[in-house]
Amino acid sequence: MDPEVSAVRLTVWEAVHILSSSEDGGRIFCTLGSLKRYLGETENPALPEEQEEFARIHFSTFLRCLVGKLSPDWLELLPDGQMEELWASFFLEGPADQAFLVLMESIEGAASPSFCLMKMAQLLARFLSVGRMAAVMEGQCRQQAGPAFPLLQETLLTKVVGLPDRLGNRLQQENLATFFPQNYFPLLGEEVLRVLQVVVDSLRGGLDCSVSFLSQVLGKACVHGRQKEVLGVLVPRLTVLTQGSCLWQRVCWCLVERVPDWAMEAVLKGFVEAAPGPEVLSRLLGNVVTKSKKAQFVMTRKLLFLQYSCTMPMLQSLLGYLAMDSQRRSLLMQALKELLETWGSSSAIRHVPLVQQRYVSKAILICLAHLGEAELRDSRDELLASLMEGVKSRLDSSLPPVRRLGMIVAEVASTRIHPEGPPLKFQYEEDELTREMLALAMPRPAADGPSEAGLSFAPVSGETPDRETVDRSGPQAGPEGSDSELDSDDEFVPYDMSVDREQRSSKAPSYVRGCLEALTGSEDWERWEAALWALEGLIFRSPAATQEVSMELAKVLLHLEEKTAVVGFEGLRQRALVALTVTDPARVAEYLTAQFYALNYSLRQRMDILDVLTLAAQELSRPGRLGKAPQRGSPDPGSQPGGAVVPAWRAVVEERVRRKTRRFSKGSAGRAPAVGPNEFNSVAGYFFFPLLQHFDRPLVTFDLLGDDQLVLGRLAHTLGALMYLAVNTTVAVPMGKALLEFVWALRFHGDAYVRQGLLSAVSAVLLSVPAERLLADMLDELLEARSWLGDVAEKDPDKDCRLLAVKALLLLEKLRDKLLPLSSP
Repeated sequence: MDPEVSAVRLTVWEAVHILSSSEDGGRIFCTLGSLKRYLGETENPALPEEQEEFARIHFSTFLRCLVGKLSPDWLELLPDGQMEELWASFFLEGPADQAFLVLMESIEGAASPSFCLMKMAQLLARFLSVGRMAAVMEGQCRQQAGPAFPLLQETLLTKVVGLPDRLGNRLQQENLATFFPQNYFPLLGEEVLRVLQVVVDSLRGGLDCSVSFLSQVLGKACVHGRQKEVLGVLVPRLTVLTQGSCLWQRVCWCLVERVPDWAMEAVLKGFVEAAPGPEVLSRLLGNVVTKSKKAQFVMTRKLLFLQYSCTMPMLQSLLGYLAMDSQRRSLLMQALKELLETWGSSSAIRHVPLVQQRYVSKAILICLAHLGEAELRDSRDELLASLMEGVKSRLDSSLPPVRRLGMIVAEVASTRIHPEGPPLKFQYEEDELTREMLALAMPRPAADGPSEAGLSFAPVSGETPDRETVDRSGPQAGPEGSDSELDSDDEFVPYDMSVDREQRSSKAPSYVRGCLEALTGSEDWERWEAALWALEGLIFRSPAATQEVSMELAKVLLHLEEKTAVVGFEGLRQRALVALTVTDPARVAEYLTAQFYALNYSLRQRMDILDVLTLAAQELSRPGRLGKAPQRGSPDPGSQPGGAVVPAWRAVVEERVRRKTRRFSKGSAGRAPAVGPNEFNSVAGYFFFPLLQHFDRPLVTFDLLGDDQLVLGRLAHTLGALMYLAVNTTVAVPMGKALLEFVWALRFHGDAYVRQGLLSAVSAVLLSVPAERLLADMLDELLEARSWLGDVAEKDPDKDCRLLAVKALLLLEKLRDKLLPLSSP
């Protein structure tokens, strides 16, 4: 055995023994002082091989021994804080990575709250303030002769980036400001810069270094959503440092290129957002898009097609970056081709949000501004084919903003792609968006691109005379003091035109079948809109004719899409479906409940089905409805549902008559309540039971027990509403029994909205089923429900769920006299 190595081990063992057994402050102080020579911080340091052995084998063990001795009494063995300062010096002066890991380990293992926990947290804050985090990362960047330790690096990476979360969880209300994310991550960015400076200095001195660990730290921090805090510090400094130094540029490129694929998107998006322009972005990223498939996918696909959250400066920086170097310009051309293909897709025009369509259109114009005439000429045929197909699809759209995007892009793109050909010109209204898009199309000189990119190009300005001129032929104001002042009508109240409706040039259909034909096959958009407005009234006026085409009309309304900018389109469609369901309830309800679990429906359509069923059931269960179906005409956008707007003058007259009329006796103030059979009684089963049949069977695009919990919550609320509307009907008992089984199967669902629907359903059962039938048919289910309601009322984290559970328990208490078995625990 090597005697020098044995001496180090014996010295450490002796020191540990003294720390564990002695209460003599002076002896402990001397023992700790003798060990500091192995850190090389004394006048008589140990030999290098002794220092290396102490750091590699004994340092972590010794630090854990120091943590174990930490107590108020132990620190007071020496006056003036000498013991605490000597104790802390081992963490602040020894190997930084081991000290950091022991600090984190002791904080996570200490009791909370405790003296030891707060002392270790304060020491960690001091550790960060003196720049020791840079030493932790620097140790992983220096090339070592020994083998790498990936487990150690992974542990360090997790604890370095997750430090704010871990300290916040441990310290709770006692957390220190240093560990707040808004303070810690900018400090981490500063430490990364310090390590990069060390790497650059080492490379200048001929020493090898690696930035892989820094890349992983940067990537993990960005994945945690801290791009702004970290890159907000890094990017401005790197912008200055890379401006005149090729070495700094190469180090920065390596930093980005070695980011793991799982973090590449977050890092690149952060750089694009933080960089002030394409020139800076090119200096910081280099040709990472040509070296990394993941980076290429993010920069040329993800940020252009799958996301549209980038601001215009970010989009200009991104596409300008692709145009800054000859190796990247081929990617810019490929991006333009794919953008035009997406822009012209008829499917995308129908289903992609207008905001994303504008984003893609602006990206096309920026690409055209960066590409030169020669580059565009080489791909002219392919670009023109995509352009013309897209223009046709957009001009065929019924939405004015979509058509205008087609006009603007077509004008600019046709001039840039085929300058020799006849230019396309359209008439469209100019606004701020138009001027912004035309400004984006101005050519920009590329730093490393063809010379043609700098040619001047005058985009089509779209200067057209006004398409709409308002004839203002009213009386002109006369000179001051003229007789016109005597005829002033300023004191008159303007006539109320709020209830006026637009005169439609196309006559609305007079029959339900005519509305069906107009909604399915008419190319006359005014007739299409008029049919939609008239449909509800025609359904109620012609129930027999409606029942002949009810299934076809239900299918058309369920799939109906807005073709023009109809005011209140969703409300018109919903009211027509409700009227149709009320008129032919059995067949239409059976169709709608079957479509709720069918394939190829969106979540919006499925929730529309639930709303229609609820509203139709409410109308069918309305007392006195039999034989008095509402005769509704085309609803007005400003009118109240189910009623006409009373003119203001009539209300004034009626109020005057009421005040001036003397009555010697007053009868009942209100009308007698309407009475009649509940029409929902005979058809409730068609509305209710099919909705319960397949809720636990997932489809390819619809899984109520999986991700589609919003629809499940709506389903639970709908079933509760249908149960309540079936009060005092013959089918209420089997409905209640089935609904309680449904509730019992889902009672532990994790989503609060679903639990609220289930609790409301229980209350609906208690309110709708007669008490004697509850006792006879559902006693076991109610006993189970009572125990569950008690747990929810006491332990559910959602306040609304607890309130609903209490209400249900109160309903059970009201039935206690009749349901005696429920009184036993």
